[in-house]
Amino acid sequence: MTTDNESVFSGTDDLLQSLLESDPFLRPYKEVLKRRIVNIHEMKKRLTRGNISLVEFAAGHEYFGLHFFDGEWIFREWAPNADAIYLIGDMTGWLEKETLFALKRIKRDGVWEIRMPEGTLKHGDFYRLRIHWHGGEGDRIPAYARRVVQDPETLIFNAQVWLPSSTYKWQCNDFQSPSDALFIYEAHVGMAQEEEKIGSYREFTRHILPRIVDSGYNVLQLMAIPEHPYYGSFGYHVSSFFAASSRFGTPEELKELIDTAHAAGLAVIMDIVHSHAVSNEVEGLSCFDGTCYQYFHDGPRGLHEAWDSRCFDYGKYQVIHFLLSNFWLDEYRFDGLRFDGITSMLYRHHGLGKVFTSYEHYFDDNVDEDALTYLALANSLIHEVRPDAITIAEDISGMPGLAMPLSEGGIGFDYRFAMGVPDNWIRLIKHVSDEEWHIGHLWHELTNRRKDEKTISYSESHDQALVGDKTLISRLIGSDIYNHMRVSDENIMVDRGIALHKLIRLITLTTAGRGYLNFMGNEFGHPEWIDFPREGNAWSYRYARRQWHLVDDPDLKYHFIAQFDRDMIALARHFRIFEFYGPYLLFEHLKDKVIAFERGYLLFVFNFHPTCSYDNYSFEVLPGKYRMIFESDACEYGGHGRLLADQYHLTLPDTSRCKERHLLSLYLPTRTAIVLQRVEI
Repeated sequence: MTTDNESVFSGTDDLLQSLLESDPFLRPYKEVLKRRIVNIHEMKKRLTRGNISLVEFAAGHEYFGLHFFDGEWIFREWAPNADAIYLIGDMTGWLEKETLFALKRIKRDGVWEIRMPEGTLKHGDFYRLRIHWHGGEGDRIPAYARRVVQDPETLIFNAQVWLPSSTYKWQCNDFQSPSDALFIYEAHVGMAQEEEKIGSYREFTRHILPRIVDSGYNVLQLMAIPEHPYYGSFGYHVSSFFAASSRFGTPEELKELIDTAHAAGLAVIMDIVHSHAVSNEVEGLSCFDGTCYQYFHDGPRGLHEAWDSRCFDYGKYQVIHFLLSNFWLDEYRFDGLRFDGITSMLYRHHGLGKVFTSYEHYFDDNVDEDALTYLALANSLIHEVRPDAITIAEDISGMPGLAMPLSEGGIGFDYRFAMGVPDNWIRLIKHVSDEEWHIGHLWHELTNRRKDEKTISYSESHDQALVGDKTLISRLIGSDIYNHMRVSDENIMVDRGIALHKLIRLITLTTAGRGYLNFMGNEFGHPEWIDFPREGNAWSYRYARRQWHLVDDPDLKYHFIAQFDRDMIALARHFRIFEFYGPYLLFEHLKDKVIAFERGYLLFVFNFHPTCSYDNYSFEVLPGKYRMIFESDACEYGGHGRLLADQYHLTLPDTSRCKERHLLSLYLPTRTAIVLQRVEI
């Protein structure tokens, strides 16, 4: 008799056909890939017991935590090592009370419960747990808490009863995520405002959303939404995985932000961190029930030394239940999730100091196949809840199949970030003068991606502007950015920086796979880095903000850069360039620093040379008539206006060689990019 497991294993050949055809180098690892598919199937079967859906399984947030139902309060927690648990807070004077507030163990696997009359708790009450275990005790924030607040004076975190008299009334009820390419605007609510303080959801809704819509992006990616104790962690050391950070406002105000974005045509995705958790014990999950291994691996494997955080055990049933039950897509109507730090999840070495130069690195014993299984299940769940949802993987290793459908033997992400692109730009700008940029190598770095997976490119993100680094524009211009950005001020370093900034962004976008990302402020060349309040800067908010007045001032050159970015995005969306495979290289010349390529119906020509403009520069193209529809040197973009708008160019036959070809001859000013549309054949 054939077992169910054997049946699945035999059927994996069909699933893997597409993956192996697209990348023959994976064939030696076919058996490993088959085993991974079986692992995913077996774990899903185990979780659902074969008789419920994955969506029904992933409802831990409806069972655990605090709920008001049928006139009584019900609270449940999973703490297998606990000997006793008490609910303490405003309602108990922060004392343990045996009657009414002591939890009872109701299941052998460590589930505790308490039921309380309606009047026991009220909206706004603060509470936490006091957990006793053999040899110790400690206060803990409930793992499934949906509202966690920090006292501004004591800085202590507590869970908060959140049952407002009226729930948020959604206005935009039929929003669908974009089915075409993604143009993502990455933002941090707290540092989005101009003032030296923490911004709020409501301020973001009123003041920042209109800017994003006006810029032409169609997806908003929000960072630092789940609660995190240390503001300066950028939200990447999460403590409460079900609580929207209260430092930015209320749950209703976050819902209003998302609702307003939907009404304006913006999808909203969330930066989610399931790769690790904060090591804090009171605020986080570490040593929650007195053991280090409740949610995490025991011993050294449970510690991420580089990040000072804890590493989840993705092979444990209750951990998968906890992580899959994240409810952001239904409760807050997020349109997708960008999974952070996937490389750290996928490998036991977390990718630290590792250069992935061989396929063997994707299939050896360092791979955490439990993490792979979890990611596949997470993608399956997300797309079952929301078929139009967007999932993005942040992985620097290049793990094959990560952004391929589960039905084709992949892990199921819709997109992956092309993380090598911004890294390459930083290396070039830091260490190589643009006179020495190798155009062929640049093309390789921009287009080096798996053809079977959709990728999102970007020239810089928040990573490039964190403490100790600089934005691209500040590196390109240097200190002159502080004194010579007035429109009336002629400065060679400013001219250089703005010209290269435009070229970098345009070639990054037009060579991207299926999407493009920008971090807020970079679209106008924000000059400052990002530095959160900390002891080292006397807890200053000076750099934890965005200086919008710079782009709003018509006497400063920042508005030129913003206008270029706006028109660049509009061009890409109008001509739907990501729907066309490519780009296809037509011509590149190392010494001249010229590169030309086509995508769809458009021809892109870049002259990166710092000093040489070229008259009648010729290269082979398809025969026809071409109209220049966009160019970076226009005066409205801070350029020198050396080209005439809407110029038409005719190809000419070249019979000097044995095979006839057609040449396009162009004037290419220094540090300029032009876009031409083929209008006649």
